[in-house]
Amino acid sequence: MGSGPGPLPDGKRFRANHPLAPLTTLGLGGPADWFIGASGEEELLGALAAARESGLPVTLLGGGSNVLVSDDGVRGLVVRVAGGGARQVDSGTVRAFAGMTVNGLVRWCIQRGLAGLETWAGTPGTVGGAIHGNAHFGGREIGELVTGLRVADDAGKVESVRAEAVEFGPGGVAFAGRGRVLLSADFGVQPEDLAVLRRRARASLAFRKRTQPLALPSAGCAFRNPDPEGASLPSGVPCAAGALLDRAGMKGVAVGGARVSEIHANFLTAGPGATAADVHRLLGICQAAVKTAFGVKLVPELVLLGDFPS
Repeated sequence: MGSGPGPLPDGKRFRANHPLAPLTTLGLGGPADWFIGASGEEELLGALAAARESGLPVTLLGGGSNVLVSDDGVRGLVVRVAGGGARQVDSGTVRAFAGMTVNGLVRWCIQRGLAGLETWAGTPGTVGGAIHGNAHFGGREIGELVTGLRVADDAGKVESVRAEAVEFGPGGVAFAGRGRVLLSADFGVQPEDLAVLRRRARASLAFRKRTQPLALPSAGCAFRNPDPEGASLPSGVPCAAGALLDRAGMKGVAVGGARVSEIHANFLTAGPGATAADVHRLLGICQAAVKTAFGVKLVPELVLLGDFPS
């Protein structure tokens, strides 16, 4: 592994061979070659700068949902962006650090009587992760709520980007994978009665508890819903990944310790002895079953970190 990089400007050092499984909702995968946490913008920018100086590739990790870490781990530096808070920029805008949890942001807004995010109560992961994957719930995408972003490019330059200049899509925002890192996001809000906000949040939480296997380790939705315009399905078959997997007979199908949930077919759960390789193989089996049954190619929502068989 070599001697590794030196200390960050704030005095913290990278941790070598750091386990990642406990930092994910699936609880699977191997270690990071190098690891550090960043709980604020200054720490995140410092970690990115040190990685550049050391020539290390960087992988960002948020709340650990919607990711599958390879059993062999992740090469280079993994920066866990977690923590930080929010502030009200003006009467209609709230700015949240990328590492703040979506649930934490929802609570922060409700406590201040600000509407716009309350129906996202119960969403796992961080603001950065949700925006990177353009998280969806109840027929809406989180990109619809964003009014602006603060990002850093691969040279460390920070810039503000208006929402109109960002193309939000089902695979994430337009700049994802182009060397720019999300630092914070602005969300549109408006005043609302606290009782109304709490009622909406409780309704969202209750819906999740009824329809998702929250008692078992999972990474959230395994696949994105296919584009209805590109799918030709039999009458009465919803154009939704979970429905297609259900009708293709995938509920309860298992590979090793990984299993397709019998509560919601778009959730893959990890039982005793499960490995990341089990989940990866099960993803492929699910795709093949839906392709055979309906001619639809499901696109994984899970982000693969590290190396997996092609």
